[in-house]
Amino acid sequence: MNIAENHKNSKNMTMSIAIIAGLFFIFGFVTWINGALIPFMKTINELTDAQSYLVASASYISFVVMALPASFILSKIGYKKGMSLGLIIMGVGALIFIPAAEARTYWVFLTGIFIQGVGMTLLQTAANPYITILGPLESGAKRIAIMGIANKTAGALGSLIFGALLLSGIDTVKEKLETAGYEEKELLLNTMADSVFMPYLIMALVLFVLGILIRKAPLPEIQSSELSENNDQKDTEKSIFQFPHLWLGVLALFVYVGAEVIAGDTIISYGISLGFTGEEAKFFTTYTLAAMVVTYGLGVFLIPKYLKQGAALKISAILGIIFSICILCTTGLVSILFVAALGVANALVWPAIWPLTLKGLGKHTKTASALLIMSISGGAIIPPLYGRIVDANKIDLVSQGLNSTEAIALAATQSYWILIPCYAIILFFAMWGHSLKSWIKN
Repeated sequence: MNIAENHKNSKNMTMSIAIIAGLFFIFGFVTWINGALIPFMKTINELTDAQSYLVASASYISFVVMALPASFILSKIGYKKGMSLGLIIMGVGALIFIPAAEARTYWVFLTGIFIQGVGMTLLQTAANPYITILGPLESGAKRIAIMGIANKTAGALGSLIFGALLLSGIDTVKEKLETAGYEEKELLLNTMADSVFMPYLIMALVLFVLGILIRKAPLPEIQSSELSENNDQKDTEKSIFQFPHLWLGVLALFVYVGAEVIAGDTIISYGISLGFTGEEAKFFTTYTLAAMVVTYGLGVFLIPKYLKQGAALKISAILGIIFSICILCTTGLVSILFVAALGVANALVWPAIWPLTLKGLGKHTKTASALLIMSISGGAIIPPLYGRIVDANKIDLVSQGLNSTEAIALAATQSYWILIPCYAIILFFAMWGHSLKSWIKN
């Protein structure tokens, strides 16, 4: 009887993990199509680089707006209903792309992306602790790594599919726009904008169906109180503001997400600025995500038996600095490949920062987790800052006598310097910041 029961529990566990991995696949797919959306939006709405990177801002700013409300909603309706609601909200966001394409109005597109981000915030806030609770805590890291592989594999697939759907023929359209009259220009841009109609309608329908099905799925309803806080309980009378390692961890995660989004979402636009066609560049985000998936796999094998998480974080930060310098010192495909190699530097940062930041917080653990979720907003702020630097560098280089094509390529390359301070902050946290338990040493 016990053997049969254990077998049944094992099957239920496998089924539950597979369902949650499917959810991570979905929000990975939706998140990483931004790499294709950015050059697409830049063309159809005639935007500057800085404006085009608001695509990333609209998605990631939702983590600031919704992190605490999402925790409140989950406490009221539970994880399972919360995941269902998140999928349905994402479906609503996808539907907004249809009137946005009809009007070819950028702020309507951004509204749709923001609403999808709200749904993803709710989904992430539910799914991350759920997969941690679902099984022994000591094997939680392995389950999170599996979720990461599902997430990034979906991102690579989404980037390829939407790159093919949205960027096919973009080079021809851009050439025609240079000489087209007003009416021909409007026709070209409206036709290009209409290409989002069917993909986003299908996406909305799939998300609505999944939102309904997840309510019927054989997932155990776990209460948040079951999440054991295996933390050092001393100093729990302290205010949350008295834990410097927490705030340094939040800062490290903030700059990490910004660096990760730059590596994944700018690489297609960067390739186009270097002279690659849209057909060629649509594959570039996949290179970054493939590098992350491979490194996730290595992490599952190496950590903690052969490599401690703190050491993995140090190596990741050092590689990030080295690859960023290499981007600045190279050009063409070599430079593109160094941007993609940032996937190796980024993969193990998220799973390493969380435990190092939450260690020893006791009763403050849940509040600290919400702060870490909010720090995902680094993806909303740092990529547009990169875009502004590109725009400023472009103007400066043109004033120095470079032609427009050369100025665009060099400006895009030079602007990757913004990654170096990001990885330096992560390195500081890995080496010293995570062990700083008090602002003032006794």
